[in-house]
Amino acid sequence: MAKVIGTRRAEGGESRSSAGMGQPTEAQGAQVEAVMAAAQRSGLLSEKSGRIGGRVSPALVERAKARTGIATDTDLIEFALANIALEDRFAETFKAVRGKVDPDLKLGF
Repeated sequence: MAKVIGTRRAEGGESRSSAGMGQPTEAQGAQVEAVMAAAQRSGLLSEKSGRIGGRVSPALVERAKARTGIATDTDLIEFALANIALEDRFAETFKAVRGKVDPDLKLGF
């Protein structure tokens, strides 16, 4: 499972915000943990015999690590793939039903 590094303290003991310094917030760390736990429950992490490789921008990798708090390339790739594999398509579904209410729905008034 992905190991998330905690938020670091800036000089003087002040916490850096995720917007200003790219450090993960508690919510982002919780998102990583939730996605990875769901991937584990779904059996997506049971066998680790596959290998993936490719060239990517180091700036992209560093920004993604900073935003998620994930420390290793392997864990970052695993999180990204799990995030895609478990996507619930909520936004698309929500847009598709916009303005529509089931006529049989009892609203209580």
